[in-house]
Parts: sequence; C-alpha cells; structure tokens
Amino acid sequence: MTGADVVRAAGCVLWRGAPGGALEICLVHRPKYDDWSHPKGKLKRGEEALAGAVREVLEETGRHCVPGAPLPTVRYVAKGRQKEVRYWSAEAQGGTFTPTDEVDKIAWLPPDEALTHLTHPQDQALLRTFLTR
Repeated sequence: MTGADVVRAAGCVLWRGAPGGALEICLVHRPKYDDWSHPKGKLKRGEEALAGAVREVLEETGRHCVPGAPLPTVRYVAKGRQKEVRYWSAEAQGGTFTPTDEVDKIAWLPPDEALTHLTHPQDQALLRTFLTR
C-alpha cells in the first residue's frame, strides 16, 4: 500500500475544566455509524494536520479550541483502506454545538465515563494516553 492509498485524517481529544477543577472529555456521536468517538475527520487536499484537527473540532462540536501536546497517531483499516489519524490534546473554548447529519450529539463526560462510552478500542487507548500525560 502506497502513501497515496492512505486516508489521512486528524482530530483532538477535546477537554475542558469542569466546576470544582474536574476534567471533562468531549465525545461525538455519529449517527451513520451509531458510535461515540473523539472529534476527527479527513484532511482537505493540502491541509496541514493540525489545522485540519482544529477545523474538525469546530465543525463537529461547535467549539473553538487551543491545541496542546500531540498524541499518538492511530492507524486502522476502514472500508478496506488504511486510515491514519493524527491527534492532539485540545482545550475547549467558546462555541455552541448544533446537531448535524454527521454528528447529532456530543457528551461532556468525566474521564472514567468517557472511557466506557467510547465505542472503539483505539479511541479508548488514545484517551488513556492523554490521561497519563
């Protein structure tokens, strides 16, 4: 498989401070797949990964964000093609969620609840890595 065959995407583990100093993680629900995941999406032609990650967070959650440390790149096969998703941690800023056909719900959850809410093992592993940093 050549590099041209790889679907390139980017996203973030989006977080915010909750009252009392607790941490909350934002998960998105995609009705097409009926799954819960971190905000992410395919990069546009020529788009830098970090810019794409920030764009996807805004498109999927309605939130602006401040990107932080890079997180591990996740690789898996989707629809018969290799997919590579670069991730960053990102602190949520202002904005308002509006449901779309792509993302119909978001959830702000404490880390332990987010871990059990995530549908895919690679998303759970990514959140565990975020939490240890």
